[in-house]
Amino acid sequence: PPGAPRAVLLALHGMGDHGGNFLVESGPALAAGGVLVYSMDQRGFGWTAHRGLWPGLEALIEDARTAVRLLRARHPGLPFFLLGESLGGAIALLAAPEGVSGLILASPAIWGGPYLPALFRPALSVASSVLGPLAVEASAGPLAASDNRAALERFARDPLTLREVRLDLLRGVVATMDAAVAALPGCCRATPTLVLFGGRDQVIPTRAARRALREAGAPRVIFYPSGWHLLLRDEVRGEVVEDVLGFIADPAAPRPREAAGRAWLAGR
Repeated sequence: PPGAPRAVLLALHGMGDHGGNFLVESGPALAAGGVLVYSMDQRGFGWTAHRGLWPGLEALIEDARTAVRLLRARHPGLPFFLLGESLGGAIALLAAPEGVSGLILASPAIWGGPYLPALFRPALSVASSVLGPLAVEASAGPLAASDNRAALERFARDPLTLREVRLDLLRGVVATMDAAVAALPGCCRATPTLVLFGGRDQVIPTRAARRALREAGAPRVIFYPSGWHLLLRDEVRGEVVEDVLGFIADPAAPRPREAAGRAWLAGR
């Protein structure tokens, strides 16, 4: 930020992405709001060694907790927030370090547990056991992750993004989503948590996410009808940044757009 920071935020990216991409669209706006923003490459992604290999869920959780511990020691006395997008949202939810002022989960990967199609899990388990190192295209086929074409084109050209995903890595991601769904009720009760979802999310189906959040009793959800999966890069990112900054300023104060979130959770 241009002046003394009022809070510190660590951002965890989604699958196939890396920390640098996370900061391009919304990082400057968060910094302009007085937040000192850090973003890390999670193990197995970006610049880290063994990129493209699944490091194990426990390693990802411990990495996030270690980063939080180091950054809190670097900035004592400042409120500290952990923000995760997609897979990073699941890791943030599972790490949930003690003493964090709040969690912000942007399109968290909670398409697991009973909300994942029944036939998908056994098929993936068999395929990854037999053909674990085999890679498949990282793209979601015809599904779009954002309405920000420039961001999608940059993502496609970026040499640090994963263009192919090993089947055993994909199995690890599904296991992470299962764990995140199981941890969601306790996390929402223990730590101030703000969940952000877009009405046009094609990566984490909104109907499955709504069921998971509703059944977990998630108290704080903001719903952006025109938002896609990468909310902090979408065209709606100005509203998203505004809500994130408001939550950081006062995690206990309700945000005006939470009314739309409550209506969305109550829907079918």
